[in-house]
Amino acid sequence: MKLKKTILILLFPSLFFSCMSVPKDVAYFQDLDKYKQNIRLENVLAAYEPIIKKHDELLITVSAPTLDQSKVAQFNLPMTSYLTPGTETITTVQQSLSVQTFTVDHDGMITYPVIGRITLAGLKKSQAIDHIKKLVSDYCDDPIITLKIISFQVTVLGEVLKPGTIPVNKEKISILDAIGAANDLTIYGDRKNVLLIRENNDGSLDYIRFDLTKSDLFTSPYYYLQQNDKIIVEPNKTRQLDSKYGVADGYKFSIYSMVFSAISIAASTTIAIISLRKN
Repeated sequence: MKLKKTILILLFPSLFFSCMSVPKDVAYFQDLDKYKQNIRLENVLAAYEPIIKKHDELLITVSAPTLDQSKVAQFNLPMTSYLTPGTETITTVQQSLSVQTFTVDHDGMITYPVIGRITLAGLKKSQAIDHIKKLVSDYCDDPIITLKIISFQVTVLGEVLKPGTIPVNKEKISILDAIGAANDLTIYGDRKNVLLIRENNDGSLDYIRFDLTKSDLFTSPYYYLQQNDKIIVEPNKTRQLDSKYGVADGYKFSIYSMVFSAISIAASTTIAIISLRKN
């Protein structure tokens, strides 16, 4: 009986410190075995399409299936002609497309050659292409519109190894891709409390929280990011203790927590052995 009381005295502090310690679950998608047969990214990907926003920079080009390109040239960069030295051949080339960009202004519009002002903000990429195609069709037959958002970027802040703004050279990036580009979470990152901030065209903000230990992230409509999304990785309890008591005290607190957790396991094991011997 005296031994049991001693063990219980040792057990209570360990329980206290265990409650205050940092969560030990740092693995991603711990319930994956339960969901792996049902996860289908096709539906999420099919529903995803970038939406044009104010201040986006767009690359827009027009081409046509016919041999006569003169009608579509007015919508693209000026054509440059030159005489090849030593020949009578005139060569016509188009300037680099890398500078053929249009910025969506604060009214959500661009100023497009020949046509003038066009409202694009709030439209999905496919909708914007259809809209421009309809307008250009008044000047040439069967135009082919190519549109790309070249200002696509997301920002990852908080408890990651490499916080900052990440340029995206394609129009699709998932939250996992963004975290990977930030070199993953630090040991102090709370994997159960990752915040996504998304600004809408009307100026409102959406706040979405993710639990990276859960596999339902794969079916979230926010799995794929929009341009200018902000990801904030919250600090876990250890980092909060460091901030409140100082790094040294927080570190000591974590060490104490691990020590008392070990004592708790040893005490539980001892009680189990004693009970088995009595039986």
